[in-house]
Amino acid sequence: MLRFANIEMLWCLIAIPVFVIIYIVYSYIKKRQIKKLGDPELINQLMPDASRSRSIWKFSLVLLALALLIVASARPQYGQGEITIERNGIEVMIAMDISNSMLAEDVSPNRLERSKRLVDKLVEEMEDDKVGLVVFAGEAFTQLPITSDYTSAKMFLNSISPDLIRTQGTALGAAIDKSMQSFGDSTSVAGKAIILITDGENHEDDAIAAAKKAQEQGVKVFVVGVGKPEGALIPIPGKNDHMRDKDGQVVVSGLNEDMCEQIAQAGGGLYVHCDNTNGALDALRKQLDKIKSTELDPLIYTDYNEQYQSFVLLALLLLVVEFFIMSRSNRRIVRMNLFKEKAK
Repeated sequence: MLRFANIEMLWCLIAIPVFVIIYIVYSYIKKRQIKKLGDPELINQLMPDASRSRSIWKFSLVLLALALLIVASARPQYGQGEITIERNGIEVMIAMDISNSMLAEDVSPNRLERSKRLVDKLVEEMEDDKVGLVVFAGEAFTQLPITSDYTSAKMFLNSISPDLIRTQGTALGAAIDKSMQSFGDSTSVAGKAIILITDGENHEDDAIAAAKKAQEQGVKVFVVGVGKPEGALIPIPGKNDHMRDKDGQVVVSGLNEDMCEQIAQAGGGLYVHCDNTNGALDALRKQLDKIKSTELDPLIYTDYNEQYQSFVLLALLLLVVEFFIMSRSNRRIVRMNLFKEKAK
């Protein structure tokens, strides 16, 4: 199967017939001008080294080389048929807290950015697993449905910020429920897990009941607590100030480890604390490895090989040949009559 990666470049081939027309018109005008000077046969005798056929050959070679370079720029590719890769893995939904309290800087650079780095490394180490993203604050929504496209996962991960949700709060239960809905095929027997990343503060619903329900459906709920129990101030982005409550008092946000541990226990998973080390990542990796993997949808794609190199080499060869074809006859090889027009 042949295809072009940059097929729009083939539109440049329209220039080829345009150049041919220009060359024909130019040759016609030049011929008429020569006729005005005198008898064409006499003029040819006065310029014995001139060769019209050589000019045509040089123009044709340059034009053909240009056409080949245009085709090469379109990146022709040849497919070797469909390739099917069998995959065994698990499905992981990552629910990330993006409430304002995640901007606290008791971990470097702040809770949210530290969480994103954790997820980025976790996704980077995945091979055959599927991953999805849910973000939540006062409400939850799916940022990325379950997928095996890790590049898209990282792209959506980098775009996460507290601005995505205006309703503030920490709806942990809603985040678990939304993650359960985002797994997709409910009949899939693949091992499933939810990783809830939060500071556990200001929970607004029954997260423990949601985690227990997930565990009953065969989905383990792991909780990653971000921050420090003693708490920290929450900076206001773009301002040299910190967030305050309705009474004007500066808000101190602390990690609610008790809540995080209860949710993890109800979900049949594990609670890990995320600090400035890789301890949380290592603990999560070990726990995910224990989940039984199963055969996921096979990855089917067509392998294409680039073919532009052949077109470029052929174009260069034609240009080299054109370079050695002189517009006038070489007296040393004139007797060979290589390009001399046959007598009529």
